[in-house]
Amino acid sequence: MFGLLFFILITPGVSEFICTSSDLEMSYTFCDSMAHAFMFNLTPCSMMNNPVWKAALTWIPRSDIHFLKIVFNVWYEGAKALLWKELLCSGADDEYSVCGTLKGETLVSAFDIKGSRLVFPKGDYSIVVQGFSDDSENDMLICLNFTMIVK
Repeated sequence: MFGLLFFILITPGVSEFICTSSDLEMSYTFCDSMAHAFMFNLTPCSMMNNPVWKAALTWIPRSDIHFLKIVFNVWYEGAKALLWKELLCSGADDEYSVCGTLKGETLVSAFDIKGSRLVFPKGDYSIVVQGFSDDSENDMLICLNFTMIVK
C-alpha cells in the first residue's frame, strides 16, 4: 500500500483554509513570522449533527518536544470566552504521540474532537493555540491563530 504524505510550508501571515461549508468556515495563521512545515485538517466541516470531528495533524517541530503545555484562548464576537491550559507532555509516563518527538522529525497524529460537549452559537470566533516547552510559558514552540465562523 502506498501512502501520500505532503507538507504545506506556510508563508507567514497568510491564512490557510481548513474547511468551508454552508454552516462553518475555519482557517488559521501562525502568530510568529517564521515559516512552518505544518498541516491541519478537520472533517466533517459542519456544526450540524456531528458529535465527533476527525482531526489530522502533520508537523515538523523546530525543537525537541519533551515538555509541552498547550494554552487555548478563545474569543467570541471580540469578547474573551475561555482560557484553558493542558499539560500534554511532562517527560515522564506521557500518553500522547507528540511527546518525545525530536527537532526535525515528522509528527503525524490523528485524533477526535468531541463537539457534542460544546454548543457554538452563530458568530465569529478567534482561537489562539500556543504550545510551550516550559511550565512558565516563556519558551513558545508553536502558536496558531484559528478563525472560526459559525453561520
